[in-house]
Amino acid sequence: MNWDLIGLSFITVFLAELGDKSQLAAIALGGSSKAPRAVFLGTATALLLASLIGVLIGQGAAQLLPTRLVKGIAAIGFAVMAIRLLWPKAEAES
Repeated sequence: MNWDLIGLSFITVFLAELGDKSQLAAIALGGSSKAPRAVFLGTATALLLASLIGVLIGQGAAQLLPTRLVKGIAAIGFAVMAIRLLWPKAEAES
């Protein structure tokens, strides 16, 4: 078992999820529900399933594409998102 990779994955996903939309949705559901345990189980299962799908897609992509190309695509995707966040739309300025 690769404990370093498990720890790195845990910390990365945990920090990425803090303040994320899914956490805000869990807060809203937990606040409006009288069964917080059910909200916890539902949200934890959803996050687990979404993570499983991501890992399976990543594993499949890694078998089909070179690692360098996957990293390049991810870097370009994050750069495009950053540029879109930095430059507001013309409609938002007026």
